[in-house]
Amino acid sequence: MGLPRTFVGFSSTDIHYYRLMQAWKANKNIDFNFTDCQLQNEINSENEDYIKRKCRERINMAGKYVLLIGEDTKSKHKYVRWEAEVAIEKECTIIGVNLDGSKSMVRNTCPPIIRDIGAIFVPFSPSIVAYAIENYKMHDDNESYHYKESVYKELGY
Repeated sequence: MGLPRTFVGFSSTDIHYYRLMQAWKANKNIDFNFTDCQLQNEINSENEDYIKRKCRERINMAGKYVLLIGEDTKSKHKYVRWEAEVAIEKECTIIGVNLDGSKSMVRNTCPPIIRDIGAIFVPFSPSIVAYAIENYKMHDDNESYHYKESVYKELGY
């Protein structure tokens, strides 16, 4: 089986965290890998419909949607919330990655669109993000999930 095909959503203020994920992937000493379905180049356009069409094409390639959740992610409606809606519509596995290090959903920062839909929430760290990308499957209920402490211990946290 190939690597999980993953689209990473994030607020523009958090792009450095996405770039850090790319660095994890490139570092042979870090066990972190996925097929990145993110746009390969920044779109040089102000045309919202065009940008959304290009993003939808990439999300449609993915089976996993990782949303990096920072301080302002919840208020980003134009693209971040829209990307999450497309990923949910496509039935991607949703993984919320808390940039504040929290191991479960944080209501103050989590966008409502991914709350209580069967998604999992993990802290921003290569081992647990990789574990979630490789192993988590969505639940068909109105809950938010997090891993038990035993999973973190098994991964060396």
